Amino acid sequence: MRVVMLLGRSAGGIGTHVADLSADLRDLGDEVTVVTDASTARRFDLPGARLWWPSRASGALGSLRDLWRLRRLVRAADVLHAHGHQAGLVAVVAAAGTRTPVVVSQHNAVLGGGVRRLVLDLVQRLVARRATLVTGASSDLVAEAVRLGARDARLAAVPSPRVPGLLAAEPLDADERRALASELLQQNGIEPPTPAAALVLTIARVAPQKDLRTFVDTIARLTMPVTAVVVGGGDDDLREALARRIAGDRLPVHLVGPQPDPARWLRAADVFVLTSTWEARALVVQEAMAAGVPVVATDVGGLPDLVDGIGTLVPVGDARQAADAVGRYLTEPATRHTASVQGRERATSWDDGKATASRWHEWYSGMPGMT
Repeated sequence: MRVVMLLGRSAGGIGTHVADLSADLRDLGDEVTVVTDASTARRFDLPGARLWWPSRASGALGSLRDLWRLRRLVRAADVLHAHGHQAGLVAVVAAAGTRTPVVVSQHNAVLGGGVRRLVLDLVQRLVARRATLVTGASSDLVAEAVRLGARDARLAAVPSPRVPGLLAAEPLDADERRALASELLQQNGIEPPTPAAALVLTIARVAPQKDLRTFVDTIARLTMPVTAVVVGGGDDDLREALARRIAGDRLPVHLVGPQPDPARWLRAADVFVLTSTWEARALVVQEAMAAGVPVVATDVGGLPDLVDGIGTLVPVGDARQAADAVGRYLTEPATRHTASVQGRERATSWDDGKATASRWHEWYSGMPGMT
């Protein structure tokens, strides 16, 4: 089967998913060609990617040339699979008038309001109605596709490639977690307030959507000694604002930036917290649960699909409830143990990358015109 994967600029989970899905589909015997921009191809090591992404940098003529090249490739393909809002629009334009089915996978919600939201809503309505199949990475995205008029809308969970490895390793006990945490903190020049201080972790881009101000507020409300760590890079101005708040209030929160092995931080953590204003099926929450770390997360997007009934869901921006939940896991060992065991049990039920690729191969095979 000849599949064209279309991906715009990505620096996170969507790029990882496309790279993994493309490799697993090739293992099944499919011929997969990725079309994206140069920076994304380099970041995710996408072999043989066609660098035909229309952009301002290409100029009007360059963008039209790239779109024409994509259209020629699509005509010879069995399926065009676009990932994300921008790629979905490019896909329906490139495939217009051809018989090639278009699949659009939505990984993020359209946030905000005003005129921009109205325009984006109209564009996404066009994409949803022109696509043969629209999938959402979380149930709310599927509902949104239905609202926009998709002919066929399905849930397509995106797996984290780190989950199998985390499930294969037994969770560390309290002493082992403390020893690993001490090693990681020392490597980053951090001195915990006490040797027994618990590690409260978040792994998130420094970006408005992640609402790290609420994470900092959560730590400020805790009454027991903790070391809180934010793993991830992002917006420099927002990072500086957070650092000023942390220094001004002398909070035990440390912004350590991107780390070479986030899985080690997860294995060392006592509690994982995610305070985002919206997430789909967050890869890092999947990883935390597979590592046996209790999760406190906001009740938005696809997070309830993962966490409900096992971890703790709190309203967006509610540092008080988040702190109460973190405090329970830190002061009630039995509660923490139950969440750890149940989280790993749920993680074993999720499809891995190969099972996900097999599902996609089956869906492609059922597209109009396929035999």
